[in-house]
Amino acid sequence: MKKTKGFIPVAAVLLLAVALAASGCGKKEEKKDSQKGAAGDSGKFKVAFMYVGPVGDAGWTYAHDQGRKYLEKELPWVETSYVESVPEGADSERVLTQLAEQGNKVIFATSFGYMDPTINVAKKYPDVVFMHCSGFKTDKNVGTYFGRIYQPRYLTGMVAGKMTKAGKIGYVAAFPIPEVVRGINAFTLGVRSVNPNARVQVVWTNTWYDPAKEKDAAKTLLDAGCDVIAQHQDTPGPQQAAEEKGKYGIGYNSDMSKYAPKAVLTSAVWNWGPFYVKTVQAVRDKTWKSDQYWGPMSDKIVDLAPFGPMVPDDVKKLVEDARQKILSGQWDVFTGPVKDQAGTVRVPAGQKMSDKDMLSFDWFVEGVEGTIKKQ
Repeated sequence: MKKTKGFIPVAAVLLLAVALAASGCGKKEEKKDSQKGAAGDSGKFKVAFMYVGPVGDAGWTYAHDQGRKYLEKELPWVETSYVESVPEGADSERVLTQLAEQGNKVIFATSFGYMDPTINVAKKYPDVVFMHCSGFKTDKNVGTYFGRIYQPRYLTGMVAGKMTKAGKIGYVAAFPIPEVVRGINAFTLGVRSVNPNARVQVVWTNTWYDPAKEKDAAKTLLDAGCDVIAQHQDTPGPQQAAEEKGKYGIGYNSDMSKYAPKAVLTSAVWNWGPFYVKTVQAVRDKTWKSDQYWGPMSDKIVDLAPFGPMVPDDVKKLVEDARQKILSGQWDVFTGPVKDQAGTVRVPAGQKMSDKDMLSFDWFVEGVEGTIKKQ
């Protein structure tokens, strides 16, 4: 547009100011618009998501955001919004309050550290349904949800156990909470089911999303002699470190093979979309009730990504057989005998670990090298 010089009459300035005020012009609104915000009345059923990382992390948040997109596609009457990179703590309580004030009917808080803030805010908005991912606290309008990701983790451990030559596998871990400990244990049981002498060495980063730090942790493990790198992190950094060293890796959250195609053997992945559709539909139909959902592989909320071309057919067959046992419900990962690091039997032969015990895991199984520091 061509600009003209001169001054603008006072009346025009006033009209312009009124127009700008009416349009809600400002940086905050622009940010909401760019994130498909819930501000403004579209007449649709509003659903919001609060993320701990950026939607482009290629991991945890990315997988949840794919579920959000699936929700909008499957239920055209739904309008979604999201806020990314929200720290766990006081800031999350502020964001949850804003999302409730914006008229959202359902709010998904997608990280463990959002648990208490979710409970606190939910008490102030009894007509809003809050869903907290991976937590254990509920209320009349608060439910929890998660998937038994330890099941595909066990299967990825089988792959790692068959593909390692050194018998030493590295695991880049986030925080020493039961969810992460459970995943390490399941993975290690899978490794040792096919390679009884293999060891899994754990390095903690105390991060969910820090690409540089997580990649450096993987390098430390590789330098220590590990030739397969697994992870409980939200970035493909550990996989990229493995590829740069000519080693293998096991991804997490989403199929990470496109970020390290020569390294990634497979990944334990999330498929949140169908659960989000089912939950939102139930809220709209007024059939939703607070509960604690922990879905198995048979619900398809968790699964394995496709195998990399380097995985032999006999390994694929071995894993598929174990997968079918899990899907049938006749066997689960933490079925005894299960020993701890000291060799003490924690789950006797023939017994299955209870959900309560799995959800409070604070010890490592035999074969893990590492310690668990209390948070």
